[in-house]
Amino acid sequence: MPRDVPVGNDNYLVMFDRDYQIADLYYPHVGMENHVLGHPFKFGVLVDGSFSWTTKWKKQSIGYIEDTLATNVLLSNEEKSVEIVSNDCVDFVAPIFLRKVTVRNLSSRQRKLRLFFHHDFHIRGNAIGDTAYFDPRTGGLIHYKTDRYFLANVLTSAGDGVYQYACGVKESDGAIGTWKDAEDGELSGSPIAQGSVDSVLSTKLELGAASEGVLYYWIVAGKTYDEVQRRNEFVKVRSPQRLMKRTIDFWRLWVLKEPIPQTDLGEKIINLYKRSLLIAKSQTDGEGAVIAANDTDILQFNKDTYSYMWPRDGAFVTMALAESGYRVISGKFFEFCLGSILEGGWMFHKYQPDKSAGSSWHPWIVGGRKQLPIQEDETALVVISLWKHFEQFRDIDLIKPFYSPLAKKAGYFMTEYRDPSNGLPLDSYDLWEERRGRFTFTSSSVYAGLVCASKFARVFGEDEIEARFATAAEEVRRGILEYLFDPSVGRFLRSINVEDGKVVSKDSTIDSSLSGVFLFGVLPADDPRVEGTMKQVEEALTVKTTVGGLARYQRDRYQQLSDYTSNNNGIPGNPWFVTTLWMADWYTERARSRSELAPAKKIIEWAASHALPSGVMAEQLNPFDGSPVSVSPLTWSHAALVEAVNRYSRRFAALPQT
Repeated sequence: MPRDVPVGNDNYLVMFDRDYQIADLYYPHVGMENHVLGHPFKFGVLVDGSFSWTTKWKKQSIGYIEDTLATNVLLSNEEKSVEIVSNDCVDFVAPIFLRKVTVRNLSSRQRKLRLFFHHDFHIRGNAIGDTAYFDPRTGGLIHYKTDRYFLANVLTSAGDGVYQYACGVKESDGAIGTWKDAEDGELSGSPIAQGSVDSVLSTKLELGAASEGVLYYWIVAGKTYDEVQRRNEFVKVRSPQRLMKRTIDFWRLWVLKEPIPQTDLGEKIINLYKRSLLIAKSQTDGEGAVIAANDTDILQFNKDTYSYMWPRDGAFVTMALAESGYRVISGKFFEFCLGSILEGGWMFHKYQPDKSAGSSWHPWIVGGRKQLPIQEDETALVVISLWKHFEQFRDIDLIKPFYSPLAKKAGYFMTEYRDPSNGLPLDSYDLWEERRGRFTFTSSSVYAGLVCASKFARVFGEDEIEARFATAAEEVRRGILEYLFDPSVGRFLRSINVEDGKVVSKDSTIDSSLSGVFLFGVLPADDPRVEGTMKQVEEALTVKTTVGGLARYQRDRYQQLSDYTSNNNGIPGNPWFVTTLWMADWYTERARSRSELAPAKKIIEWAASHALPSGVMAEQLNPFDGSPVSVSPLTWSHAALVEAVNRYSRRFAALPQT
């Protein structure tokens, strides 16, 4: 189930599922220590003696207040003549989740209601040794384990707080949790539970005929009891209303601080552009990790998540954000990479938000032969991102600490990790992390990485190093054109395998990553070799259903929903936002007039039409009905949209009208 409306700040992220239930909650790092892990927090209402969870209510809309990271959700129960407007946010400074609940009585008589808030914490990712208790000092419910504390509380406009509460056992000896206790409208008052536990609190509202009432609910996080007690008091003293307003005002200021691209793309796409900036920011930890995705539904597939920092994803995201004027995020990302790059000048597969190595399936030894478990495009892209940042902002003071230990170190590695017989990078895993060889995409990224490293050396006055990196870059480029372009098929190959300096096999699978040839500047977009490649990519990888979009490559089996082993059904694989938007980038770059931008515009419009109503973009789509597949949101998808709009905007401004 996709996460429709994430809200967060640099150290506290709350993710909702499509039923508008809190399903993931991260603290004190975005993407690390998920204290809910997909076990939803329920939200219930008792009206006229009848109880229901809002999962059974009609979701009129689940989205955001415009230009903010604050939700705007409308729920309705026609049978009970009640509507709820709910607004959620995380304070832009403190680890305080806030919810404003406006309850509308649509009937012509006075009503008494109770609202119920359920908490199914799995602190530090498990339900072993947790404690939940009612705290009379704060008037709230506290869940804790070791140095992780969460305090939930509520306040109505009439000044009422918690009316009833219950703490109980779940997932043990047949106990299913206190949420069941709530369904009769009364809570037991059990004050504490230990082990695998959950809790519920309720509050009261009295509404006149055809009137509405307001309450605020919050969950503060901290590392000690004193911290959550102080933050709870802070919410009460400052008032949740004022804290929510300051957060809404902050996000509007943040997303509108830079000029919005001026094109003919239309309001819907520009709104998605702004939404994508906000979503990308929500998935970024305060210490620089750009998290790929924080949707734990993927656990059902491989018992792992996307809650890691892939240097590749991080580089693409920070480049897109920096192009849009958000330089602070990329600066922190470079600090993260500086603390993560290995002495040899390369980077691991992926990282935890605290810079420790993430899980991996790339071996260090195969068939008795040692190898580097590397995806070299990730190392190259960090250097590319660093240069792009400097090129745009000319911020020499920021770049200086990163030159020698990051850019130059990686440059030496990319120079040396090559085959002298053909100039190409040695074997690496591909960007899809599935196979090993010498890939067009990886080689193209290494070419660009070496070009950027040589430019850094020139800026810092190291002429010999500049020449060394530039020479290596040109050798890589020549190797790409000689060994990875196949005239017999009129396009680039996905990869080759080389043994003892000789090409022993070729992989001619059509892959969207062949876009790397023009994306990384090996050849211009209108070069005949690029033209031939991209036309074949479009023809072979377009999903020929009403959904459309481009798959990653022919016969892609990842998350497949039917048999894609042949293209006879017109479905080479699930359509991805990233791969489809690369095609838009190609059409943009090859355009020589504004009228020639039309195909790129059509593809960007496709992306906007397949985002969720909230603006959230998944990794993939169901090729039959367009519903999200795999994780949602995928940060890279949003970065690809931002990059496509920025690229389109630059070309639109530069091109003649006809």
